[in-house]
Amino acid sequence: MKHVQLSLPKALTRFTQRGIVVVLAIATTLALAAGCKSKPSTPAKFVFANTSNYDTMDPHQAFDVGRVAVRLNLYDGLYRWHDNPPKIEPWLAESYTVSPDGLTWTFKLKQGSKFHDGSEVTADDVVYSTERIFGVGKGAASLFTRMLSPGSTKAVDKYTVQFTLSKPSAIFLSIVPEVHVVNSKLVKEHVKDGDWGAAWLSENDAGSGSYMLTKYDPAVGWTATRFADHFYGWGDKFIPEIEFRTVSEINTRVLGMINGDYHGTDGYLPQDQVKRLKETETVKVLEQESMRIFMFQLHNQRAPTSDVHVRRAISYAFDYDGFIKNILGGSAERNPVPIPNNMWGVPKDVTGYTYDLEKAKAELAMAKSKPKRSLTIGVLTGYAQTEQAATLLQNGLRQIGVESKIESFPWPVIVGNMSKPETSPDISIYWISTYYADPNNWIGEMFHSGGWGTFKSSSFYKNPKVDDLLDKALKTTNQEERAAAYADAARIVYNDAGGVWVYNTKWFGPFAKNVEGMRFSPVGEAQEIRWMYFQ
Repeated sequence: MKHVQLSLPKALTRFTQRGIVVVLAIATTLALAAGCKSKPSTPAKFVFANTSNYDTMDPHQAFDVGRVAVRLNLYDGLYRWHDNPPKIEPWLAESYTVSPDGLTWTFKLKQGSKFHDGSEVTADDVVYSTERIFGVGKGAASLFTRMLSPGSTKAVDKYTVQFTLSKPSAIFLSIVPEVHVVNSKLVKEHVKDGDWGAAWLSENDAGSGSYMLTKYDPAVGWTATRFADHFYGWGDKFIPEIEFRTVSEINTRVLGMINGDYHGTDGYLPQDQVKRLKETETVKVLEQESMRIFMFQLHNQRAPTSDVHVRRAISYAFDYDGFIKNILGGSAERNPVPIPNNMWGVPKDVTGYTYDLEKAKAELAMAKSKPKRSLTIGVLTGYAQTEQAATLLQNGLRQIGVESKIESFPWPVIVGNMSKPETSPDISIYWISTYYADPNNWIGEMFHSGGWGTFKSSSFYKNPKVDDLLDKALKTTNQEERAAAYADAARIVYNDAGGVWVYNTKWFGPFAKNVEGMRFSPVGEAQEIRWMYFQ
C-alpha cells in the first residue's frame, strides 16, 4: 500500500502531462485547419487553360497568338512589346542605332544575360537565331524575307549585332521582337540531317526567358518553372511555376475558372460565358480595347470565289448587325476594312458592306463563275464565335442559292491548310491579332502577293496596285505618307471584296480573383506571366 501511495501521484502527473500535450496538439491542429479553411494557401502554380494545341515548342515555327505563351515566357528577343497602346521597349538589347540610309541597324546587347543552361547570351546567338528563322522557313520568316537575306546579319563583337537590310523598311524595329534568341551551341548539338535542330526544339527548350520548360506533352500542354537568373531580375512577388494546358471545350474552361482549377483563360469567350464569369466570386474579368480583327478570308485564286462578284455576294450575305448586336451583345465594333479602327492608316470614309440579300443576288447574277458546288467554310475548334459566324453566313448563303458546308479544324491544322492554295478552305473564319503595332501587320501581310504561304495571307489575293502601295508604305518613315498609302490600299481591297471584315475585338480576360500583376498588350494578350503573382 505504501508503494501504491507513493507511485500514484507520479503516474497521475505523467498522465496529466501527456493529456495536456495531446489536448494542445489537437487544439493546434484544429486551429490550423480552421485557418486553412478561412484563408486558402497560395497556389505554387499558375494554370492557364488554352484554346490552341501546342504541337510544337519551337519559337521559330509557331507564329500565332494561340501559342504566344511559348515565345513570351521561354524566350527573349532584342526588344519586346508591352502595354496598351502597345509600345516597344529594350529587352535583351539595351540600345540600337540606324544608318542614315536606313539599311544598317546595330544593336548593343545587355551583358550578363544567361540562357537556361547558364551560358551567356551573345551576338553569335542572335545571328544564329536570325539565320535559323530563314533556314526553318516558318513562323516569322515571311516577315523578314522582304527586307533581310540569309547571311546579312553579323556579330560585330561579342555584344554587338548588326542587321544589313536589302532595302529600307519602316517596320523593321517593329518586327525585331520576333527574333526569339535561341542558345546556338545547344541547338547545333541536336541538328539532324540539316533540320536546324527543329525536331529536338519542337519539344525542348533552348531559351533565356523568364521560365524554363520542365514538361511537355503535345496532347496536354507544357509546364515551366521560374528562371531565377533571368536578366531582368525578379521582385519579391512572382509565380514559381506555370502550366499552359490545352482545353478546347468552352464550358470546361469556364467551369475550371469557376472551380479554381484554372487561373486564366481565353479573353475572347462568348458574351454569355463572360457574363457567367463576371457573376462568380472566384473570377475577375479584365476589359481592354484590342486590335484583333475578326474576318472571313475568301480564297481569291480558286473558283467560284476567284470571281469578284461572288465575293461581293458573300459580303452582302452576312448579317453583321445580327452577329455583333445579338450574338455578341454589342461587345465589339464594326470594322469594315483590313486595318483595325483604332490604328492609324484606316480609311474612315469606308462604311463597309451591309446585310442585303437583294444586292447579294444581284452580284451573284453578274458572276461568270457561279457556285456549282458546296463552299467549304473552315472554322476553329474550340472557338464558338467562328462556329456561330459560320452558321449565320451559311444561312445567308442558302437564301441566295449558294450551298456551303462547315468544317472544324484545330488551329495548328487549319494553319497548315491555309498556307497552300490547294488545301485552304474557300472561306476561313478567324482573327488576325497584333503581332506588331503597324498597319502592315494586317493589310500588308494579308494582301501583298509576296506574302503568300502564311495563315495571314490565305486569301491568296493579288493586285499590282495594292502591292505597289504596300511597298511604298514600307519605303518611307513619314507616317502621313504611310497612312495615305495604307488607306488607299484598303479601299482597293475593300472594293475587290478580297475578304469579309466583321469587327474589331474587345478583350475580356478572365483571371482568378487572387491573381495580380497582369499586363495586357494587344501583342501577347496578357500571356507573359513574369509580371503576375498570387495575392
